[in-house]
Amino acid sequence: MNAMQFTDEQELVAYKEMLLIRRFEEKAGQLYGMGFIGGFCHLYIGQEAVVVGLQMCAKDGDQVITTYRDHGHMLACGMDPKGVMAELTGRQGGYSRGKGGSMHMFSKEKGFYGGHGIVGASVPLGGGLAFVNTYRGNDNVCFCYFGDGAANQGQVYETFNMAKLWNLPIVFVIENNKYAMGTSTERAAATTDFSQRGASFDIPGEQVNGMDVRAVKAAGEKVVEHLRAGNGPFILEMKTYRYRGHSMSDPAKYRTREEVDKVRSEQDPIEQVRARLLASGRNSEDELKTVDRDIRAIVNEAAEFAQNDPEPDPSEVWTDVLVPVTAA
Repeated sequence: MNAMQFTDEQELVAYKEMLLIRRFEEKAGQLYGMGFIGGFCHLYIGQEAVVVGLQMCAKDGDQVITTYRDHGHMLACGMDPKGVMAELTGRQGGYSRGKGGSMHMFSKEKGFYGGHGIVGASVPLGGGLAFVNTYRGNDNVCFCYFGDGAANQGQVYETFNMAKLWNLPIVFVIENNKYAMGTSTERAAATTDFSQRGASFDIPGEQVNGMDVRAVKAAGEKVVEHLRAGNGPFILEMKTYRYRGHSMSDPAKYRTREEVDKVRSEQDPIEQVRARLLASGRNSEDELKTVDRDIRAIVNEAAEFAQNDPEPDPSEVWTDVLVPVTAA
């Protein structure tokens, strides 16, 4: 899929959205190192163009569901950085009241249905969300994200089959960052063109440069039109790259520093947009520095809130365990 041309305004919006994710994740990494975030923490640094480009194609009512590298998706959906960071630090002001942490927070208001820690779990759940749209007869779309490692899980193919059988409005977004946890796709996958993984179910697919937000949006617009017209599921393989390890505990010794630096210097999604904004004359260097400063202030405010917000009351351990069911 070739990249589309952005207006100056679209470039600036994409720049701000991606930069917010980058700065947020950098701060989350710092807080993890300081001991404010416990458990697992998977950062989205390097992959920002994928979710930002696709969210530029979404409308109110669409749903997003993803796996555990999820903070970027939350922010792109419009969730409050304070609430996201507070959940990371286990505070009562978090989106799951401090009980879900990095992998388990939600916002029905923003159409975000998780963050799921089980590899591949987002796929059948995403199929369920898409089924709701079909059942209700609306034209909403489910954006279902998962990684190249999860693409080898059995429940993925069960969902592919049902999604095609029932013609569900779901786009399966495979974020192929080349490494399933610590193993290269070349070593772990018999076929590495993930866009064709739905071929036996007659699900069309396409590979996209996931490091270019314009290419992502161009592919997204085409697929969303396909889905809203009732044409059934589609697979988008986003060829992207993560700069950090699989999680904060991963030293990433399975790849060279030169490999990471080469991607950073030649394909960074944020620097591409920044260069275009400067080249077009739309924004000056000083203006973009101001944007960065403003975003850092938002992130710092979120971190300050997350470090000082109270922890949940012990009684919270008993809440949200069962959902009360009332008779019709």
